[in-house]
Amino acid sequence: MNLLDIIDPSSLGIHYFLEEVTVELEKETLTYWLQAVLAEEKKTLQSIRFIFCQDDYLHRINVEYLNHDTLTDVITFPYADKEDLINGEIYISIDRIEENASNYGVSTKQELHRVMVHGVLHLCGYDDQEESSKKKMSELEDYYLKKLILPIRDD
Repeated sequence: MNLLDIIDPSSLGIHYFLEEVTVELEKETLTYWLQAVLAEEKKTLQSIRFIFCQDDYLHRINVEYLNHDTLTDVITFPYADKEDLINGEIYISIDRIEENASNYGVSTKQELHRVMVHGVLHLCGYDDQEESSKKKMSELEDYYLKKLILPIRDD
């Protein structure tokens, strides 16, 4: 039996959830971009669920599941049982994104996109615990961010 035979097809793909936050997302463009990232990384997408939340929500998850009593911008939970399959959840604190954007002198949207691809790279198997792997991940973030082209909007 194929793994995809026992999975609800509506859960496949990239999904976006908001937990008591408001975020403007170009969902179609972001989905296309992240699918291209996965293709270039030679990964097969099953499901990625982005959950955008506040600091307190992500802090509770950080304490409960990772035993880290700190604020963080992103936590990634991989669920795939095969190396080339991507299935997971990426929790992102919009509070951290806004503060980091201000600290780094970039737009909130730029920082959000960086953290989104950072989480996807974690699902692809990249780690950022050591200085060399952190540098590699940062280079990949920059590389993939250059490939993101957002539509021009007339507001």
